[in-house]
Amino acid sequence: MTSGLFKRTRTVLTIAIALIVSGCADMDIKSFEGKEPRFVLEDYFQGKTRAWGIFEDRFGTLRRQFAVDIDGKLDGDTLTLDERFEYSDGERDRRVWTIRKLNAHLYEGRSDDIIGTAQGDSYGNALRWRYDIDLKMGDSTLRVHFDDWMFLQEDGVLMNRARVSKWGFDIGEVTLVFVKPEKMQTLSKQSNLKAVPDPVEAVRAAAR
Repeated sequence: MTSGLFKRTRTVLTIAIALIVSGCADMDIKSFEGKEPRFVLEDYFQGKTRAWGIFEDRFGTLRRQFAVDIDGKLDGDTLTLDERFEYSDGERDRRVWTIRKLNAHLYEGRSDDIIGTAQGDSYGNALRWRYDIDLKMGDSTLRVHFDDWMFLQEDGVLMNRARVSKWGFDIGEVTLVFVKPEKMQTLSKQSNLKAVPDPVEAVRAAAR
């Protein structure tokens, strides 16, 4: 029952994200000025965060499912995010971001597998986050561009859709839903669940 409900919840969230970010390439981040709830990157990601994600190729075929546990620490104007990934096939990965706030709307980020710096623009409830990365592909890597759009919703739910491209051509999309642990009990009650599943178990259940 939990597996079926998770599947339905994931489907609803995916549809919502698709509706929100369809046509993202043509959107102006500044048009979200004043939208609520206001998304402040360094406030949201302080402490623990959990996320569930999928990767679809350019034909819409589901290729990967994963869960992420994130630990965020803020020191002055620098946010460090320690991301631990576990994929439904058992593979694990880790990425550590160092993100600096440059002014009220601009951020820059660095990580070992990021080429140069990531650039972030934030207005209202939205953040656009762009970077180039050497993406692991089996025993090799592929350099691709990520164009992330994040939208903060009520109850601390953060929706993220990333377009992945190479030489200007789309090769796939990543969809993520972030939830703060302290909000998960509220969400579980609203979903009539006795408990919110562990993110890794939820991904595995959804794949069954």
